[in-house]
Amino acid sequence: MHNDLATVLIDDARLQQRVRELGAQIAADYAETGDLLMVGVLKGCAMFMMDLARCIDLPLAMDFIAISSYGQSTESSGVVRLLKDLDTDIAGRHVLIVEDIIDSGLTLAYLRSQLDRRNPASLRICTLLNKPERRDPEVSISVDYLGFDIPNAFVVGYGLDYAERYRNLPYIGVLKPEIYSGH
Repeated sequence: MHNDLATVLIDDARLQQRVRELGAQIAADYAETGDLLMVGVLKGCAMFMMDLARCIDLPLAMDFIAISSYGQSTESSGVVRLLKDLDTDIAGRHVLIVEDIIDSGLTLAYLRSQLDRRNPASLRICTLLNKPERRDPEVSISVDYLGFDIPNAFVVGYGLDYAERYRNLPYIGVLKPEIYSGH
């Protein structure tokens, strides 16, 4: 699977260092609230969210939501489907959405509007990766905690996949185009 990559974009050591920095920043920002609920967007957030949670030195709760706009494609369809809702009532809670990657922003904008309607005390966004050049100009997303801005490349590893593969890579790599283009 390593041979399917054109390059390693962010190595394991750099990833883990940035996750520790984000965890410390989040812990400092939520120290006074006493109530942090991390909401992970499945499946891609799993590795990042678990490592991040271990770096936040505060009591916290976790829940997961699954939404899809990709299917088996490498491009967002623009149609967002809710696959698994939260088990937790977020009304009055301090909620931190944990996302693996923000591409067009359409999926996250949809999720944020849905969760806002549930009256959380606060709602912030943490993403490991952000592709600013892919952002839909109609979508306004404010990211509170950002791991890395990356170029517009198809990336896998550390939870991110192509056709459910490559999630277990300990780094972020750029997938060779011939792997996903069918050539």
